[in-house]
Amino acid sequence: MTAPAGTSPSRPPSLPPFALGANPWIWHSPVDGEALAGTLPRLAAWGFDCVELPLEQAGDWEPAAASKVLDATGLAPAAVVAVMPPGRDLVATDPATVRTTQDYLRRCVDAARAIGAPVVAGPVYTAVGRSWRMTDGERAAAWAEWREHIAPVVAHARQAEVTIAVEPLNRYETSLLNTVAQCLEAMDGLDPAGIGIALDVYHQNIEERGLPGAVREAGDRVVHVQVCANDRGAPGADHLDWPGFLTALADGGYRGPLCIESFTAHNDAIAVAASVWRPLAPSQDSLATDGLAFLRRVLAGRLSANRRART
Repeated sequence: MTAPAGTSPSRPPSLPPFALGANPWIWHSPVDGEALAGTLPRLAAWGFDCVELPLEQAGDWEPAAASKVLDATGLAPAAVVAVMPPGRDLVATDPATVRTTQDYLRRCVDAARAIGAPVVAGPVYTAVGRSWRMTDGERAAAWAEWREHIAPVVAHARQAEVTIAVEPLNRYETSLLNTVAQCLEAMDGLDPAGIGIALDVYHQNIEERGLPGAVREAGDRVVHVQVCANDRGAPGADHLDWPGFLTALADGGYRGPLCIESFTAHNDAIAVAASVWRPLAPSQDSLATDGLAFLRRVLAGRLSANRRART
C-alpha cells in the first residue's frame, strides 16, 4: 500500500512503521492551544512517536502555534480528527447544513496540510448520535447522497495532499456506516487516492465478527488506525486479539501509526458526548502509558515471531 500523501514539504515523513500516538482527548476537551502546549511535552517524555489533533471548532488551535509545539517535542502529527456534533451533516439535511459541514471539513484539511498531518479522520458523514431506520433502497440513496456531498471535500483534500479517513461507528452512535463492508460500498466511486478508512477498534469490537477479518476486508483502504481497550480503557486491559489485529494490518500493507483514543470522565462535555460514566483506568496518565507499554510489547513480540519464522 502506498503511504497516504499529505506531509507538507516542511515536515517530511519520518515515522517508523506502527508508530505509536495518543489523542489529547484522554485529558482535555476541547483541545485548544493551551491543552496542546501542556500535553504534547508529556507525550514525548513518555516515548510516544506522534499525536492526533482533534479540531472540534475551527480556531480551537492555530496551525502555526501547533507546529511550533510539534517541532519542540519531536512528535509527528498523525492526523487531524474531525468532530461531528449535532448540526454537522452531509446526509438527509438541508443545503445550508451541507455547505457549513463541507466548509468545516475543508478547514480540517487546511489545518492538516498546514501542520503536515497526512489524514483527516472521523465520521465525516453525519452527526454522532444521529440515527434512523432505512430500507436497503433508502440506505443506498443515503450513501449516494453522501458521495455527492463528500466529493468536493475529497477533491480539496487531494489538492492539499491530505487523505480523508472515514471512520465507521457503532450502532449506538450512527445508523449510516457501522462496518468496514458498508464503508467500502459507500465509498465506491470516490477517488481512492483521496479517501480511505479509519479503523477504531472500539467500534469494530461491537460491529465486526472479528478484528482480523475486518482488517483483511478493508485491505489497502486503511489509512488511519485508532486503538483502545474494548471499554475505551488502555489497550491490553481487555479481551481483544491484538496479535491477530496487528498481523492483519501488516499483511494488508498498513504501515501507519496506531493512536490511542480515549476520553476522560472528569470533563462534563466529553463524558456525556462519549458516554464515559466511570474512570477507565487508575488515572488518565496510566491509560496512556500502560497502553503505550502494552503496544510496544505486542509489536516487539510480533517482530520476534516474524524473525523466527524466517530462520
